[in-house]
Amino acid sequence: MMEFFEHIPSHYRTALLVAGLVILWLIEGVIPRIRFGNSRIRHAGTNLFFTLTTAAVNLGFAFLIVKASDWTSSERFGLLYLAQLPVWLHCLLAVLMMDFIGAYLVHLIQHKIAWMWHFHKIHHTDTAVDATTALRHHPVESMFRVVALFLAIVAMGVPIWMVMFYQSLSAFMSQFNHANIHLPGWLDKGLSWIIVSPDMHKVHHSRYQPETDSNYANIFSVWDRLFGTFVTVKDTTSLRYGLDEYLDERYQQIGPLLKTPWEDVPVPDQQHQQGGLSQ
Repeated sequence: MMEFFEHIPSHYRTALLVAGLVILWLIEGVIPRIRFGNSRIRHAGTNLFFTLTTAAVNLGFAFLIVKASDWTSSERFGLLYLAQLPVWLHCLLAVLMMDFIGAYLVHLIQHKIAWMWHFHKIHHTDTAVDATTALRHHPVESMFRVVALFLAIVAMGVPIWMVMFYQSLSAFMSQFNHANIHLPGWLDKGLSWIIVSPDMHKVHHSRYQPETDSNYANIFSVWDRLFGTFVTVKDTTSLRYGLDEYLDERYQQIGPLLKTPWEDVPVPDQQHQQGGLSQ
C-alpha cells in the first residue's frame, strides 16, 4: 500500500473517485432515502462544476503539500515522530489527525466564524442532498481546507503516501456520507459508531440550525461524539435541506452560488420562516 499511494498516478486517483461517485449515484436511483422532484442530471451538473474549482485549488497548493510532507519525513519532524511507531500505527494516527484537523476542526470553525461561513454556506444551499453534494464547495472554502491539511501534516509529521491515502479515503467517505441512499436503520446506526454514516450526516444538512450545527465529521464519527457535537433525529426523511434565505431556484445555479459569499443575506419569505432556523 505504501508503494502504491506514494507513486499513484493522478489519473488513477481520479478514476477511483469517479468510479465511487458513479456507483453511489446509480445506487441512489435504486434505493433513495428521499425521492426529490428535481432533475438529477441538472443537479449533478451544478455540483460537478465545483469539482473543477476544487481540483484547481488543490493543484495550486500541491507543491506546498508535497514539500511539507517530504520535509517532515526527512527531518522526522512532527508529533508522530516523537516515538518509534510501527508503520501501520503511524498511518492510523496520521489519518485520524488529518481527519480531525483537516476535516472536523476546519468544518466546525467555518460554522462559528461568520466571514468563513459565507463561503461554506453554498454547500448548505443544496436542497437535494446526494453524493454529488460532497463536491459543492466554494473555491475559497477549498483553500481553507487545504491550509488545514497543511497544518495537520506539519504538526503531526505525515509521509506523502499517507497524505495520498487519506485524501482518497476522505473524498470517498464524503461522497458516501452525503449519498441519498436508504440503508437499514440497524446498519446505518451501527456504522455511525465508527464512521460517518449517511443518516448521521444528513442531520448536518437540516434547515434547522441546532441540527445544522452538528455532525461535522467526515470519516470518523468519534470527533462529534467526543466534542459533544453528535446529534441524531428519529427520522431523517422528515428533514428539510437547504437554508431559509437561499431557497430561490437561482441558488442552485453556478453563477449565483459563486457570488453568494459577497451578497447581502436575502430575507426569507414568510412561508419559509416556519421551516426552521438557519445561519
